[in-house]
Amino acid sequence: MSVTPELILVALLLIGILTKSHLIAAAACILLIIKLARIEIVFDFLEHKGLEIGLLILLLTIMVPLANGKIDDQNIIYNLTSVPGLLAILGGALATHLNSQGLQMLRMDPGIIFGLIIGSLFGIIFLGGIPVGPLMAAGVAALFMEFFRYFK
Repeated sequence: MSVTPELILVALLLIGILTKSHLIAAAACILLIIKLARIEIVFDFLEHKGLEIGLLILLLTIMVPLANGKIDDQNIIYNLTSVPGLLAILGGALATHLNSQGLQMLRMDPGIIFGLIIGSLFGIIFLGGIPVGPLMAAGVAALFMEFFRYFK
């Protein structure tokens, strides 16, 4: 029996349902519907613009407190000059670097996504994690790969 894209999507759908990872289940379900409906043009769109659209929605969500006035100028100044604020800047810089490394890794080896999903599910089930995106997971995996190559 050959492993087809549909079978992989069904497996991810079931894994998402069983592990109560609604985002993974929903994504697998949507992709399965697109595949079965034979509207592959959507795959091209998602492949080229999906990441940007997803990041835009994420940024909009994160920036809402700025837009609705929940964060004032004093709060911004404090968070740019305090130790937690400076660590947040450092964390943001490191995270964006790791994300770029993760994107490179996903482009070179798209098959790695299955391992990232399984790892994310492991993190959800056993570590109480929240899957915010495979890009960061790929960035961390790329960092691990660099360490592995360095110590090999």
